[in-house]
Amino acid sequence: MTTPPPGILISAPSSGTGKTTVMLGLLRALAEDGLKVQPFKSGPDYIDPAFHHAAARRQAFNLDTWAMPSELAGGIAEQAMGADIVVAEGSMGLFDGVATRGENGFGSSAETALMMGWPVVLVIDVGGQAQSAAATALGFKTYNPTLPFAGVILNRCASPRHERLARLGMDQAGINVLGVLPRRGDLALPERHLGLIQAVEHPDLEEAITGYAKFLRDHVDLAAIKSAARAGDAKTGTLPKPPAQRIALARDAAFSFTYPHLLTGWRNAGAEILPFSPLADEAPAGDADLVWLPGGYPELHAGRLAANKTYLSGLRKHAETKPVHGECGGYMALGSKLIDKDGIAHEMAGLLGLVTSYEKRKFHLGYRQATLRAPMLGFDSGARLRGHEFHYTTILDEPDAPLANVGDADGNPVPETGSIKGHVTGTFFHLIAEAGQ
Repeated sequence: MTTPPPGILISAPSSGTGKTTVMLGLLRALAEDGLKVQPFKSGPDYIDPAFHHAAARRQAFNLDTWAMPSELAGGIAEQAMGADIVVAEGSMGLFDGVATRGENGFGSSAETALMMGWPVVLVIDVGGQAQSAAATALGFKTYNPTLPFAGVILNRCASPRHERLARLGMDQAGINVLGVLPRRGDLALPERHLGLIQAVEHPDLEEAITGYAKFLRDHVDLAAIKSAARAGDAKTGTLPKPPAQRIALARDAAFSFTYPHLLTGWRNAGAEILPFSPLADEAPAGDADLVWLPGGYPELHAGRLAANKTYLSGLRKHAETKPVHGECGGYMALGSKLIDKDGIAHEMAGLLGLVTSYEKRKFHLGYRQATLRAPMLGFDSGARLRGHEFHYTTILDEPDAPLANVGDADGNPVPETGSIKGHVTGTFFHLIAEAGQ
């Protein structure tokens, strides 16, 4: 069996420490050195992988111990074959996860690193402290002694004196310092209510990533990073099967949140993905077997979507005889009305009775487990699915038949059940995998 490439996982004590900009700069710097770099994202985040793809110029994939059965995780891990090095990005803090065990764990980045055999590089924001940062690093290094720990990158260092003091603490704690990044206010990526803006919306993503790479190259020991990477045991498995042969996929700035392992699995099995742009008033392919509207930001483009007659008529015609599915933003676009943040109601496709509002925002975040009450995307009624929900939508009306019994990671029921009407289905959760048996 071929040995997988060596890898590392970039994590942090918490969100907001700068690990994403470190990740993007490291991906590009290693690629500039002539390496084939395979990016991964630990957890269900569906925005970061597009940035990783842009930085590494290689498709990024999510790995998730809560949502993914071993067969799927193995199939995704196999996508690194042929790369020279793997760089994965954690989510939240290194050990953060949910309270109830899922398919292979609780969804923490530490579990992903252990599963794959990748040492952890911890990005620590040393703003407001000096030697005390070493106590944080030492705690993370020793919290789980079985977790390989490569060292730290100290971020937002204010001065050479600050760096000397922080390094002194790390030396005393026996922590390897792999880099020290000076404080720079221009390194933050643009954000909106769901976190980062989409990669396709960044005003000059290539320039930003090139800048991150130079910054990392100037202040991080890339040779030490490469030396710290380790290869774990080779993983094998399977990717998801396609729900149809010809799949018309909405893809533009309004609909872009698609988990890469789904599309890769579908393509590998011989399915044809037929992109179309609702924002450009394109209809789905007339000979498609299935139309799928993924998540995104339809609330930012609701007026254009409501006015695009070619897109709407093509979608409605398809739904007369063949399946249409939408998730999160796609689900909202299949509904009756979408009310934007200014209180303006926009007529959507009307294939479902769903009415949603951004004028009255309500935060929905977390893993979802669902048992289907009707078929969806090639899954039979009774299938158990795992996914993730992240939006600020308030549901004003969800009148159609419920599609599934949906709960959170702990099994507590949630009211967003999804809907089915005729050939049309929709969910607020983003599908990750079918639950293991």
